[in-house]
Amino acid sequence: MADLVIIGGGPAGMSAAVSAYKKGIKDILILERDSSLGGILKQCIHNGFGLHKFKEELTGPEYAYKYEAQVKELNIPYKLNTMVLDITPDKVITATNEEEGIFQIKAKAIILAMGCRERSVGALNIAGTRPAGIFSAGTAQKFVNLEGYMPGKEVVILGSGDIGLIMARRMTLEGAKVKAVCELMPYSGGLARNIEQCLNDFDIPLKLSHTVVEIHGKQRLTGVTIAKVDENRRPIPETKEFIPCDTLLLSVGLIPENELSKTADVVLNPVTNGAFVDQDRQTNVEGIFACGNVLHVHDLVDFVSEEAEIAGESAADYINGVKEEKTDISLSTDGKIRYTVPSKITAKKDVKIYFRVADVFKNVKINVHSGDELVFSKKAIKVAPGEMECITLKKELLGNKSELKFSLEVL
Repeated sequence: MADLVIIGGGPAGMSAAVSAYKKGIKDILILERDSSLGGILKQCIHNGFGLHKFKEELTGPEYAYKYEAQVKELNIPYKLNTMVLDITPDKVITATNEEEGIFQIKAKAIILAMGCRERSVGALNIAGTRPAGIFSAGTAQKFVNLEGYMPGKEVVILGSGDIGLIMARRMTLEGAKVKAVCELMPYSGGLARNIEQCLNDFDIPLKLSHTVVEIHGKQRLTGVTIAKVDENRRPIPETKEFIPCDTLLLSVGLIPENELSKTADVVLNPVTNGAFVDQDRQTNVEGIFACGNVLHVHDLVDFVSEEAEIAGESAADYINGVKEEKTDISLSTDGKIRYTVPSKITAKKDVKIYFRVADVFKNVKINVHSGDELVFSKKAIKVAPGEMECITLKKELLGNKSELKFSLEVL
């Protein structure tokens, strides 16, 4: 038995544990499948973390350590090298580790904080052979930063997500030649500051509307053929170009790790691949909450911690039986805005709404309508899919509304 079980000991899991503890929940257990706390941040040795949360620039391990130190200071128990196998809708967790074998824990509340995984080469259907030398960007990052191995010397990167951009810089600093970063879309999927600091500062070409159409090599990768794509994202044959290289890094998207959520009958959003949640980050299963990259992919870990604090405090309120003034407002979008988190509002209070857009738009208005009534409006100079946006809706704006529609108006 435990009051609160948190699955995942990365930044989301630790932040949720600390905030729940500060709200009065002392019987907490963190389950982490790795050999140490910290999650993906352990291999993110570059700086740029913590600017929002701690008002200072930290590396990934430094950011993780700040939360790990709090977990240890508060004596919050955690089990490492522990794999969770199953969760039931009535909150029974089945897990396994070397010391205890297979065991079960009954929880009053569960917070899902399992993070996300990378999309692999098998999901891309690229023509050609399958030689050595093809890595996801995160795997290459682990090899270089934690294991001390260089994946290769001449590199092409497919996808311009943040990990891909950061690895372009990292491989260059380690002595490799990064020949190109190819991006299928007409815009980059990464943060503007990463394009500037990782590509432009090192003269690494970014080829937008390009993709890899063939892989060459028998034992080891010898090169890739890239091509420009049309507006339907189909390769244009006459634009094919061969680039000799021994390494192909893939930065082609992250998928929230939600296999466990499905075993608990948590309903997933097909747009985010994460759970549908309310403003408290509670899923459709009462007492099961989700936060961090398992809910939707974030670009800044500061937002992960912010969201995990909401989940931790809400789980504490749920365990303590705290009641809020109820409402039932569904949130919808117009297509230019892809999704919102939360996807519904069930309590009358100030709510921070996170969302991503479907394309790059300049000089826009973010509008929120209830029927024909304009409830909220905010101007933005530029919005892009690589950067998450957020707005706060005040309690008094919600009133007795039943639906809010989020739309983007290009001025």
